[in-house]
Amino acid sequence: MRRAVPPPVAWDADLPWPIGAPGYGLAMVIEIVYETHSTSEDNERGVASGWVHSRLSAVGREQARNLGARRQDDGVDVVFWSDLRRTVETVEIAFAGSDIPVLLDWRLRECDYGAETQHPVEKHHAERCGHVDLPYPGGESWSQAVQRVRGFLDDLPLRWNGCRVLLVGHVATRWALDHLISGVSLTELCDADFAWPKGLGVPL
Repeated sequence: MRRAVPPPVAWDADLPWPIGAPGYGLAMVIEIVYETHSTSEDNERGVASGWVHSRLSAVGREQARNLGARRQDDGVDVVFWSDLRRTVETVEIAFAGSDIPVLLDWRLRECDYGAETQHPVEKHHAERCGHVDLPYPGGESWSQAVQRVRGFLDDLPLRWNGCRVLLVGHVATRWALDHLISGVSLTELCDADFAWPKGLGVPL
């Protein structure tokens, strides 16, 4: 039997991505809703954290509480989050006291900038298209980061068929969804601005 996969959809802040689940006959659909981590201290300093465990700022903690108010009664069945501190704190605050399962997965981490970790965000923006396939020194490329997230997506149907899944992650997480599901090229994503709350910068 052929795998039934629904067509990709365009990104929208409140629109889930449908993913066809493997199986026989009609495939079930997993709804994926994406949220970025809240503002970190590194975001406010204007440096790119990469795999460094930057903490949330006071603004970020308030954003995390708002995320919880927005999503706790949104029909979410499970929350997956990266194990970087800024994401961990976001989810711990947002879903404190909730019965919704919250599960860590390192594959949802930001791109590893290696030797360029915590360099100025402006420098990263100017140079990131050069690292679509070429790894950062001592780190990884955007293509490699996207393939990490691909492995996570491939595993979702093993347990979460037919569920509404919230991912809390980073630029690499979002780009992986745009690229793998909506078909946007990584080069195009590198050239575009990351859609994030106005005035708060980019969560790298």
